[in-house]
Amino acid sequence: MTTELRGFYPEIEPFETGMLDVGDGHQIYWERFGTKGAKPAVFLHGGPGGATSPSHRRLFDPALYDVILFDQRGCGKSTPYASIEANTTWHLVADIERLRTMIGAEKWLVFGGSWGSTLALAYAETHPEHVSELVLRGIYTLTKAELDWYYQFGVSEMFPDKFERFCAPIPEDERHEMMAAYRRRLVGTDREEQLRCAVAWSTWEGETITLLPNPDYSDHFYDPEFALAFARIENHFFVHAGWMEEGQLLRDAYKLKDIPGVIIHGRYDMPCPAKYAWQLHKAWPKADFHLIEGAGHAYLEPGILDQLIRATDRFAGKS
Repeated sequence: MTTELRGFYPEIEPFETGMLDVGDGHQIYWERFGTKGAKPAVFLHGGPGGATSPSHRRLFDPALYDVILFDQRGCGKSTPYASIEANTTWHLVADIERLRTMIGAEKWLVFGGSWGSTLALAYAETHPEHVSELVLRGIYTLTKAELDWYYQFGVSEMFPDKFERFCAPIPEDERHEMMAAYRRRLVGTDREEQLRCAVAWSTWEGETITLLPNPDYSDHFYDPEFALAFARIENHFFVHAGWMEEGQLLRDAYKLKDIPGVIIHGRYDMPCPAKYAWQLHKAWPKADFHLIEGAGHAYLEPGILDQLIRATDRFAGKS
């Protein structure tokens, strides 16, 4: 018997929005949707440097959840736009705590995919007492091996044509350190070069995160305005290895031992090799593990979306 795949909940608008002053000159945009007073949850978007999307609201049953979505420092509707000042993993962990306090939740479900999974792990390992459950997709533990795989050698073997376009803005004598070469240009004063490099960086990701080409998902990665924040902030975080020690998130996974969770990962995820999701599964046996066949990285891959919806339903007590 074939089980029908679950899909998005209907479109929904937030019942409350605002800007939160988190200090350091940053204001972060947040929105709240669902049913006020229902099960609290927070959604952590990817990138870093991405933004929330109306489709992210559709991952939760609005009758059962009270959800905060927010644009992380420097991206989306948060200000100042594309800023990398006072913008680190630990600033964002503190911002999540501010939002939790703002809505008065003692514990909440934390949902994160891709970079959002990295941030969710950093937050949960710092504040396990405030996490009721974790829903993680596209696990990224931000080790040097993972960064090299995507930006230096690895995915380059699967997408040689696209990698050639990623390398194009960088002189050959600098290509042995692609992240550092891009950083020099993304923080430089040549605006034309900065935008050209931002779009190239963003396009590389947009075209390698789905199993099959999906213009509906990847088109916004070509937009220079989106790409500027996405590339500057992502590169800033990755050049600094997230301001974490090598292997820190897996090393400290024991702190998750009392937190129920779900790990969902596409077998053919190019940016985030499945090996690291498997290692997290071994280090955190309390979490259910789903390695999705025929799926890449993106949350809207049918098999991944199905398991995400099933996870949020189950943690809300819905059979």
